[in-house]
Amino acid sequence: MTLEFGLDTFGDVTVGADGKPLPHAQVIRNVIEEAVLADELGIDAFGVGEHHRPDFAISAPEVVLAAIAGRTKRIILGTAVTVLSTDDPVRVFERFSSLDAASNGRAEITLGRGSFTESFPLFGYDLAQYEKLFEEKLDLFAALIRQDAVTWRGDTRPALEKQRVFPPLEHGPLKTWVGVGGSPESVIRAAHYDFPLMLAIIGGDPKRFLPYVNLYHRAFAELGRPAKAVGLHAHGYVADSDEQAREELWPHYKASRDRIGAERGWPPVTRASFDAEANGGALNVGAPETVARKIAATAKALGISRFDMKYSQGTLPHDKLMHSIALYGRKVIPLAREMLG
Repeated sequence: MTLEFGLDTFGDVTVGADGKPLPHAQVIRNVIEEAVLADELGIDAFGVGEHHRPDFAISAPEVVLAAIAGRTKRIILGTAVTVLSTDDPVRVFERFSSLDAASNGRAEITLGRGSFTESFPLFGYDLAQYEKLFEEKLDLFAALIRQDAVTWRGDTRPALEKQRVFPPLEHGPLKTWVGVGGSPESVIRAAHYDFPLMLAIIGGDPKRFLPYVNLYHRAFAELGRPAKAVGLHAHGYVADSDEQAREELWPHYKASRDRIGAERGWPPVTRASFDAEANGGALNVGAPETVARKIAATAKALGISRFDMKYSQGTLPHDKLMHSIALYGRKVIPLAREMLG
């Protein structure tokens, strides 16, 4: 099977040599250097997320991606994810069609509702319209990437009447993934719009998502169309040995999960639960062969065609991330491809 390999980051605010958090501006510059390394290593894709909170530095993914486009040659540039619910689909299209032009056709986008809700009050949207906002805006975005002149009506933004949007896409429709965290309705929606599916797996055995993959294929069969690609976004960290990877990652993983967990009512993460995720869950952590074996097994089980490793892990320092990226590109990807035949 052919499997593309990508890297994702949310621009997690990392610590410097003194153990103190780096300024957001420096984190963004570091992300650009991480993407340049990924391009040099031949990694297929690089995605940046959108957040509006103090522990993540990237709030305008396409601006960071444009900077990366100017420093890279071949790597696909995308998002993980663009929160379409609290943005305007027309402006999102314009920004990404511009990025596609600047990068000579290397842009893609993953649309989702996001796992955080800070953008709703920030941009003046009502959380009570959580579902409707995404449904309507996805419908408009689907029309924008496929038609020269768009006529559209809905309740969440002004109507469009035979409206063209510029710049037009140079290389055909923008590759548009729909990010799904576990909603069957979202899976069916992706198939309805003929979009590839990106599964965001935060924890637990990835094989539990097989029913969603099967549902996606059944939906396409009922529509009488061939299914589009299925991708997977999961956390990971690579070091020279299994023990080193776990020991380096653990304190940063715990601090990040406990901080977010306190907001959401989760209990503190234990070392036992961390090890369980590393052993049989969605956390791809270890030496190159260990991580490659786990990715290959997941790819076979789910039939995916893209694996994106969310390599930034809380406050884990930039130099550690650069080494993890180097091992991922030089060792993990060749090993996994060999295992997959």
